[in-house]
Order: sequence, then C-alpha cells, then structure tokens
Amino acid sequence: MNPLLLLAVVGAYFAILLLVAWATSRHASNDTFFIGNKNSNWMLVAFGMVGTSLSGITFISVPGAVGRDGFAYFQLVLGHLIGFWVVAFVLLPLYYRHRLTSIYHYLGHRLGTRAYKTGAVFFIVSRTLGATARLYLVVNILQAIILERLGVPFWLTALVMLLMILLYTYEGGVKTIVWTDTLQTTCMLGGLVICAWFLLDRLHLDLTQSLDAMDSRGLSTIFVTDPHNKLYFLKQVVAGIFITVAMTGLDQEMMQKNISVKTLADSQKNMMSLSVVFTGVVLLFLYLGGLLSLFTAQLGMTEAGDKIFAAVVLGHLPQAVQIIFVVALISALFPSADGAITALTSSFCIDLLGMQQRSEWDEGHRKRIRHQVHLGFAALFLLLVMAFKWIDDPSMIGLILKLAAYTYGPLLGLFAFGILTTRQVHGAWVPWICLAAPALCFAVDANQRFLFGTYQIGLELLLFNATLTFSGLWLARRKRVHL
Repeated sequence: MNPLLLLAVVGAYFAILLLVAWATSRHASNDTFFIGNKNSNWMLVAFGMVGTSLSGITFISVPGAVGRDGFAYFQLVLGHLIGFWVVAFVLLPLYYRHRLTSIYHYLGHRLGTRAYKTGAVFFIVSRTLGATARLYLVVNILQAIILERLGVPFWLTALVMLLMILLYTYEGGVKTIVWTDTLQTTCMLGGLVICAWFLLDRLHLDLTQSLDAMDSRGLSTIFVTDPHNKLYFLKQVVAGIFITVAMTGLDQEMMQKNISVKTLADSQKNMMSLSVVFTGVVLLFLYLGGLLSLFTAQLGMTEAGDKIFAAVVLGHLPQAVQIIFVVALISALFPSADGAITALTSSFCIDLLGMQQRSEWDEGHRKRIRHQVHLGFAALFLLLVMAFKWIDDPSMIGLILKLAAYTYGPLLGLFAFGILTTRQVHGAWVPWICLAAPALCFAVDANQRFLFGTYQIGLELLLFNATLTFSGLWLARRKRVHL
C-alpha cells in the first residue's frame, strides 16, 4: 500500500485529536489537567478506559500469542474480573473518603512521608517503563509499514509521535484525555471487528465453523491444568487478580480518571462497566488471534507472535482494511501514552514537588512548572523507546508483565500493609524494604530452575514481591494506631 496515503490518514486522524483537545482545554487550569475539575462523565471514562487498559500491546501481542498458547490468556482475564471488583469496592471508597488528587497521598496519611514518596517513585518508574514499552511496539510497526519506506529513521518517527501526544495533552490533561480516549477506543474496536469479519470472509467460514477449526487445531484451549506450567490456570487467575489491583487500582494513571468522576457511586459504575466490556473485548482479540493462525496456516506463512497481525492485514487484505488497521493501531497507541505522560506529570508535580502545598507558587508559576515536567517526561519517553528498540524483545506483552511484577510489587505491599494492618512503620526503612523486595525476586527468578526444579514461576512473581514488601514492613513496624 502507498505509504504516503497511510501517512495522510495518520495526519487526518491527528487533526481530529487536536480539534477535540482545543474544544476541551479552553480555560484549562491545573485542576482541569490533574482531575478534570472532578466533573468527568462516568460512561465516557468507562468506555475510554477500555482503550487504556488494552493498549497497543493487547492489540498486537494477544492475537499473536494465540498460535503459541491458545486462549490461555483468558485465564488471566478471569482474574482481572475479580480484581476490578476489589478496586471498585475496596480502593475507590478509600480514595473518595480521603478526597485524593494523587492516590499515593493515602500512604502519607497512613504510613508517613517516606512511604508516600516511595510509592510515588515506584509508580513513576513502573508507568514510565510500561508505557514506553507499549509505545515502542506500536511505533515500531508504524515505522515498518509506513515510515521506513519513506526513508524516515526510527528515532524521528518516535519523536514525531511523542510531539503529537504532547500537543493534545499539554493544556487539557485529564479533561482532554477522557474525550480522546473515547474516540480512540471506538476506532480501535471498530478496526478489530472489521479485520475479523474480513478474515472470516477470506477463510470462507462462518462463526461456528471458525470455532470448530480453532478447536481442532488446539487454538481455543483456555485452561492449562499442569501445575508446573507457568500458564497453570490457578496461577493465572490469582495473578490476574493482583495484576488488576496493582496496575489499575494502585496506578495513578488509571485512578486519575476514576477520581475525576464526581461521585463514588458513578466511579464504581465506571469500574463495573469497564470489567464487562474489557472481558468481551479480550475474547474478541483472542478470536481474532485464532483467525490469524488459521489464515497463516492456510497460506503457509511463517510470521508469528507480534508480527502476525500486521503481516496478514498489510499483505493479504484490501486497501480499505489496511487503512482501518493503521487507524486502529494508532488508536491503540495513543491512550497508553497520553494518559501515562499526563499521570506521570501529575504525580511528579503533586507527589514529589509538593505543588499543592506550595502556597508561594501562584497559578501561573505552577503551570510553567507543570509544562516543564510534561516536556521532561516526553524526552525520557523518547530515550526509553530507543532503548526498547535496542532490546527488541519478540513478545512485548511478556516483558511488560515481567516489569510490572518487579515494579508494582512494592506498591501492592505498601497499600496492603496500610489497609490490612493498624501499625505504623519506621519511615527510614521503607525505601530500602521496597528496593530489597524486587532485588530478592530477581535473584529467585534468575535461579528458579535450581530452587524449584521443573516448577516455573510466572506472573505470581508479583504476589511474591508484594509479600516480601509486606513482611519487611511488618518487621519495621511501630506501635499500633487507632484509625
């Protein structure tokens, strides 16, 4: 397909995003940027968060993994469902009761300033690494299908994409993102459905026949019953619960949108709606992955993993579908990057710089500082995208989940200690405990064959990390307090 035509489509799509940003960011203040003036519509937040939760990684890697793992990823989704309920009925009431702008203020209320700052730093590290890994995957595909054929280097592609994201998040922040995420989720899901429909047509199958064909090839297998396998269903379900609690409920980016809703009840409705739609959409992604595997087997194609979706669409489907695929791919890219940069800016300004407590800073000065931080994170994103290009992991979803296990574990342990106990801790020990836990996890993970034989540690590494953090905090506890 003509790369200039694809580039024009990307430009037109971005122009629409800029128009939405202009309409939503007029007269924007710092409160607009950070929490959308606490006036976001819960239905828009719920639908837009589907795109943020899925991202380009799900769009590319989940269908690509079906040929290797079947529908085993759905075991994780069953855990996500339970995790969403925990977030809705345990964490959200906590955040609304304390009227938080940054959710890490809770750690300050409960465990002191060191715990608060440590939690914020771990979020910043976690979200920066996760978001740039997701951004890299989609930028890399856009580079391969459009820009490389025009002679544009990878670093320039990444730079332009980040500049696009900066332009429409610079002023409006959360208020803008609630609307742009809704638009982008619509485009992503529309592209998914259209690609699946055309693949069915090319395979000359209906829905029932396609499911039978997947079943006969072992592609639709969901449950793994071997306890030694890292995809064992019990491990996956438990991991799914804690991944959702950590990566949604303890993540400022995800919760920033939730607490921008006016009331707790509406925010809980948002979370419950998200859980239902999320489950249905992942099933559709897995079904698409099955169709891709059937199609590549029929044609004798060798592409697999993260490369399979783009190879099939761009090599074998009509030009109109290719355009839809590119729009859907970009729509999967932006929600995972725009919200991350906004949330990281918010957390750095509020949690590390203490912007809300600095009465000597007027609104204009605060806005200038916020702009500088926003630009700083964009520059950091560019550097890390280039680092991921150098690493070039064949399955980015596995890498992202492994990074999450190391970086979200201490956050999970901190919040669990604050919620489940009434003890204070010696603040000076908190940062060291939160650094020691992932270091021990790394040592165990690197030597698991020696330690556990045939048993494979998978995503339960997150829970192990959190347990180590919790145990360390318990050893550093102080006298009981009355809450």
